[in-house]
Amino acid sequence: MSKRQNSKYKIDRRMGENIWARPKSPVNKRSYGPGQHGQRRAKKLSDYGTQLQAKQKLKGYYGNITERQFRKYYTDASRRPGDTGENMIGLLETRLDTVVYRSKFVPTPFAARQLVSHGHVQVNGRRVTIASYHVKEGDTLELSPKAKEMALVIDAGKSAERDTPDYLEVAEGRSAKLLRTPKLADVPYAVQMHPHLIVEFYSR
Repeated sequence: MSKRQNSKYKIDRRMGENIWARPKSPVNKRSYGPGQHGQRRAKKLSDYGTQLQAKQKLKGYYGNITERQFRKYYTDASRRPGDTGENMIGLLETRLDTVVYRSKFVPTPFAARQLVSHGHVQVNGRRVTIASYHVKEGDTLELSPKAKEMALVIDAGKSAERDTPDYLEVAEGRSAKLLRTPKLADVPYAVQMHPHLIVEFYSR
């Protein structure tokens, strides 16, 4: 089961944005915060506040990533050649649960993590149950026969809510191949992400 205990839409309410473009998001009905003080005028954020918000939004987008894990992604990205922000996006997007979600095997990142942890995903013919497993370019993912019959998986594949990005090759909604590591411009975020602000936050 997912380790997330609080509402998955709490991050939507805090940011005032529908970060997964889901029809059930509370900000579709109202863009202001909950409670009697929710409609108060928002205070202007400091540079630190803006950077923190960018970090919380990107971290929240990927579901169950802890602060320790997220900082490790930044550290790994900073050690690689090239732009640290772009490297960080590439690392996050090549997590196994993220690739499962992008392939439209399931409707949400939370369901993707659960599908992986329950042993329903194979990478290059080998079952992998670690959601943070790093998928390499050329790796092929396939769902277990049981998962292919799940209503959740079937409905996700038919959904017109989102499309699969061009850095993935998906066959009949049941197997997928990572063609290349994506850049920020390749990733179909529903809202704008600012990885350069996250780099500034951690490099303070």
